[in-house]
Amino acid sequence: MDPFDPQPATCHVFTYRDGLLSAVGHDLKIRVGRFTVDVDPDASQVEARFDAASLHVVNAVEGQVERPDTPSAADKEKIRSEIRDQVLETKRYPEIHFLSTRITRVGDGYDVTGELNLHGHQKEIRFTTRKNGAHQVAEVSLHQPDFGIKPYRALLGALKVRPDVLVRVEVPLSPSMPVPAVPPRIAP
Repeated sequence: MDPFDPQPATCHVFTYRDGLLSAVGHDLKIRVGRFTVDVDPDASQVEARFDAASLHVVNAVEGQVERPDTPSAADKEKIRSEIRDQVLETKRYPEIHFLSTRITRVGDGYDVTGELNLHGHQKEIRFTTRKNGAHQVAEVSLHQPDFGIKPYRALLGALKVRPDVLVRVEVPLSPSMPVPAVPPRIAP
């Protein structure tokens, strides 16, 4: 297997605000600091492990624009603590684990099905990767309540995080990982 860790690979979680007071909150880009992704050289299996306590806020996001100075360092640390203690309960559930059960080539990426173990709950998920430069990019939307996670709420629910979060993992293509052949385009 080709192992990838947070040096050449990245994993981000995107959360989105909701509620009556959503204007005072932030949509967030959160980085997973410690994880491994092992890909078989023939791309027949993927296994990933994520340290749930290693999440930290990178910055706020407005639409497609990242706001590097928002939130403040103190707020980032407060959010990180709330994610660890209240949302993911990392002392009880320290690891998030994914193991593929089926991988098929699709265009320049892969259609991947597998079992995700998150917050003590196991659920089958499916996603399609795509080639982006020298990386394969996987994006999957996760509905937190499906895994027994109560989305963050404050001020009696007037400020909260939407139940669905987006997880984006990018791993570099390696010489031993086959790149799916892209069918030739036929000009009209």
